[in-house]
Amino acid sequence: MNATTDTRPAVEIVRVRKDYGGAVGVADVSLNVGKGEFVTLLGPSGCGKSTLLGMIAGFVTPTAGKIVVDGIDLTEVEPYRRDIGMVFQSYALFPHMNVFDNVAFGLRMRKLPKAEIETEVRRAIDMMKLGGFEERRVRQLSGGQQQRVALARAIVIRPKVLLLDEPLSALDKNLRAQMQVELSDLHRKTGLTTIFVTHDQGEALSLSDRIVVMNRGEVQQVAAPIELYRTPANGFVASFIGEINALPAARYEVAGDEAGLVLPGIGRLAAARRPEWSFAHGSDVHAFLRPEQVHPVRAGGTAVNAVNGVVTAHIYQGSHTITRVQVEGIGALETRVTGSEIIGDHPVGTTITLALDVGQAVLLPAG
Repeated sequence: MNATTDTRPAVEIVRVRKDYGGAVGVADVSLNVGKGEFVTLLGPSGCGKSTLLGMIAGFVTPTAGKIVVDGIDLTEVEPYRRDIGMVFQSYALFPHMNVFDNVAFGLRMRKLPKAEIETEVRRAIDMMKLGGFEERRVRQLSGGQQQRVALARAIVIRPKVLLLDEPLSALDKNLRAQMQVELSDLHRKTGLTTIFVTHDQGEALSLSDRIVVMNRGEVQQVAAPIELYRTPANGFVASFIGEINALPAARYEVAGDEAGLVLPGIGRLAAARRPEWSFAHGSDVHAFLRPEQVHPVRAGGTAVNAVNGVVTAHIYQGSHTITRVQVEGIGALETRVTGSEIIGDHPVGTTITLALDVGQAVLLPAG
């Protein structure tokens, strides 16, 4: 089958399960990853994402299910025979070797000709901007440089799949942001099918073609970043992806093209009904609003769906400020506005009016 007609996924995870005694590490997960796709496994610590990655790599044996790469069942194949490149959280570089020898290691294990090894290592080193560091020992490198060496070692073998297990977690904030750009650039240049593990929502949203959100060993949702942010499948996904305000359970009402949310102690909040709001009249629902969908109302101004509350905190972030407000009948709400003007206009302890953009809310069944 030639490349133009081969429509098989690069990776097929088929009802994979991993049990640890009486505990479930990964529960019957199925997932297809397309050729050249960048897919992120995202979730809190202990959700099973690294275990799933370990099963793809061959370091963890599944209790049930199978792992298929490029149409070949690799479930029982040793890790070193899977033609998979992997970058670990700790980088796992060889401290007694220099940069060139670290990058060349996989090719030498494959017993490639010396001239070919030289060519491929130079290509990988240049791609990762490590020219001039070939003779440096690992301990002489910064964290970012070690990260690049680990990536060069993984891609030099031209793997069918590249696995990245929280490779940015050990870096400081500025370097982590820089390496996100470089990872994105590397993926664009190589076209490698990539599976990335992280607990950082920002990394996942900025790097991924699709995100797999996991919790307690189960997949909660698989979607593109924008879809995941705007239309989370359940309350866990809504709360885990970015900041969000969860309103108390409300009664959903339908009146023609308008939908209403009736909250005890607040009253009725209304908006134009959206197609995906298919709840029956009188149903109990939970509404979720992003901080950017909660708008401060200027003194003397009027707004639809306005509520009053008391400012409890301002968190200045340079380009924007996050303001926390306690609203009777709702609880704590956060609003995010540009700049710092809100800090002076509404000091902590003062009353503020907020307009809730209910038309942009995520509505999910209560329960």
